[in-house]
Amino acid sequence: MNYRLSNEGAFPLVLVNLNANEEIRIESGSMVYHNGKVTLEGKMNSNGSGGIGGLLKAAARSVVSGEGFFITTAKGTADNALVAIAPGSIGQIKELKVGESKWCINDGAFLACDSSVTYNMKKQSVGRAIFGGTGGFFVMETAGEGTMLVNGFGDIIEVDLDGSSPFVVDNFHVVAWESTLAYNIKAASGMFGFTTGEGVVNEFTGRGKLLVQTRNISGLAGLVRPFIPTGK
Repeated sequence: MNYRLSNEGAFPLVLVNLNANEEIRIESGSMVYHNGKVTLEGKMNSNGSGGIGGLLKAAARSVVSGEGFFITTAKGTADNALVAIAPGSIGQIKELKVGESKWCINDGAFLACDSSVTYNMKKQSVGRAIFGGTGGFFVMETAGEGTMLVNGFGDIIEVDLDGSSPFVVDNFHVVAWESTLAYNIKAASGMFGFTTGEGVVNEFTGRGKLLVQTRNISGLAGLVRPFIPTGK
């Protein structure tokens, strides 16, 4: 993927240059503008299989995670095509090299990828999905080879785990992790927050990279909630 960021701050656009017939996949709704040499096509946000099976998998993911059915394919109709995209959240954009590693991507973190990158929906146990507080029965596990862009709320910190001890992260701060890592979702000691997810953590074991966002969208929602009119 031939891209650059419009700036190094918290609100960058991703400016992607495409040749004729070159394609990328982007998160639905992330397109900001293009130069007229780009076509956009919505496709089912499944594991790449078509037909009824693909529809049912996409529908299941939408129901349990709150995500839409579709991703968008952006295709260059001529050389020097340009499409600008942006994530919905305020924060850093991070490049992942898929193929060198397989990655698991948390809900809402996917932004864009090469057409050579695919993914499978990895099923979580019912207990993990409900207890985790994110509402997702599936996480995205990458396949293929190429570049994927993910985004976080705030900065994204990369942590290298050497397997010497478990590593515990608040559930709402996890962006992505290498599939070499095992994880378990559980309550932090002495705390239960089934409404907000507070006190729920992910415990990672093994060797691999982990991406952590520095801010918590649930925490922001809690800060602004008292200032939102209730209509009473």
